[in-house]
Amino acid sequence: MTVQFRISPVALIDPLRLYDLLRLRVDVFVVEQECAYPELDGRDVEPDAVMLWAEEDEQVLATVRLLVDHADDTGAAAAADALRIGRVATAPAARGRGLAADLMRLALDRAEGRLVRLDAQAHLEGWYARFGFVVDGPGFLEDGIPHVPMSRAATER
Repeated sequence: MTVQFRISPVALIDPLRLYDLLRLRVDVFVVEQECAYPELDGRDVEPDAVMLWAEEDEQVLATVRLLVDHADDTGAAAAADALRIGRVATAPAARGRGLAADLMRLALDRAEGRLVRLDAQAHLEGWYARFGFVVDGPGFLEDGIPHVPMSRAATER
C-alpha cells in the first residue's frame, strides 16, 4: 500500500483518527522514552493547532504538530507569529523510511516566510540542522531528557 500524508486543523480531525495520533505520541514519548509526564499539554486544542501525519492501510505511522506561538503569559510578544514544530513521533515499525523528514518538509512548507521554532532532544540536533535549524539558546532538561532550543529563519516563498 502507499503512504498518504495528511494535514488538518486539530478541530477538524475525526475523533478516532485523533485518538490514533495521540496514542502514537503517548506510545513514543511516555511509554518508549519512559517519561511519565502529561503528554496532552493543552496546546492541541488551540484554534490554530494543526496535525500532520503519515498513514498506510489506515494505520498512523508518524505525526508532527504545528502551532503558532503568540504572546507569552507575561504579555511579552513572541516572535511575530512564529510557528512551533513539536511532537515529532514515528511508530517503531515505521522508522527508517524517512516519514518524519517528509512530515518536516510539509510542516516547513506551511511556514510562509515565518520564523520556525522547536525544542529538539539534544541527540537529534544534527537531524534538525538538516532542515536549516540552528541552536538559539542554552540547553535544558525537559522530563529528564536533554533538549536544545532551535530556530529556522524566516524564508522567502
